[in-house]
Amino acid sequence: MNKANSCVLITGANGFVGQALCSAFLEDGYLVRGAVRRSGAIFNQQISQITVGEINTQTDWSAGLDGVDVVIHLAARVHVMNETSSNPLDEFRRANVLGTENLARSAAARGVKRLVFVSSIKVNGEETMAGHSYTELDAPSPQDPYAISKWQAEQMLHRVAKETGLEVVIVRPPLIYGAGVKGNFAQMLNVLDKGIPLPLASVSNLRSLVYIDNFVDALLQCAVLSQAAGQTYLVADGNDIATPDLLRQLGAAMGRQARLLPCPTVLLKVAGHMLGRSEQMGRLVGSLQVDSSKIRRELSWLPPFTVQQGLKMTAEWYRGRTHS
Repeated sequence: MNKANSCVLITGANGFVGQALCSAFLEDGYLVRGAVRRSGAIFNQQISQITVGEINTQTDWSAGLDGVDVVIHLAARVHVMNETSSNPLDEFRRANVLGTENLARSAAARGVKRLVFVSSIKVNGEETMAGHSYTELDAPSPQDPYAISKWQAEQMLHRVAKETGLEVVIVRPPLIYGAGVKGNFAQMLNVLDKGIPLPLASVSNLRSLVYIDNFVDALLQCAVLSQAAGQTYLVADGNDIATPDLLRQLGAAMGRQARLLPCPTVLLKVAGHMLGRSEQMGRLVGSLQVDSSKIRRELSWLPPFTVQQGLKMTAEWYRGRTHS
């Protein structure tokens, strides 16, 4: 793909990953078009904005796809803390499966060459056993409506690719962290900053993470390299880390000592269940390891940053934001 004349459409362009990805493509010399739900949401004036509203079967992509070579589809319905729908799977499918199909078929009809779909490691499952890492060859085992919708979207995209010739690349990341991170990772930074004790010293697990700049770099390769067409890739920093070590490294980079107290893991799981926080506790005490050797081998991809560097830069961003 010739950078000077190539246009990339990025959905969810104003999100955590979207902003970093738009900036990376701009810096690399591409024309960038950003799709957002509401007007005025684009953070960079160099990006051509299109406003598409909610993503579903009725979304009109005609204004955004003309002249586009590659679509990177980040936008999705993600985990909802206080779900009110009587059928959450239908809500997730409406955006993540049917909405994605509408985009893919619209892209193929307008001559777009490739669509890179950001899925989730949750398609593989929620947790790995000791000494085992998820790979692209594992049988999918999505557990919740979000993960099920992502798996169904992957299957649908392969059908669209077969029917239309659209090149599809699927990327499944674990937890993505870095400047601008929100959710549980941001809460962890807040707790460390306030010096709140955490009963996690006895946790013995390993988690794969991916730093935002590493993930963006992988998506760039998936967008432009011919050998990526039709492939599914798991992406991670490559240095798995235990929760206590993660907290200690973040604390040290923030100038805070992580205050970790011993507590049996089984009691933490019971407490999480009683408080209705089993999923969050599972992420803190369980293992989830990802084998990213396929993308490293096939695309010669190496993450530009180690997990230690990524954690340090994330902590420095947080300190700059909250203590300036």
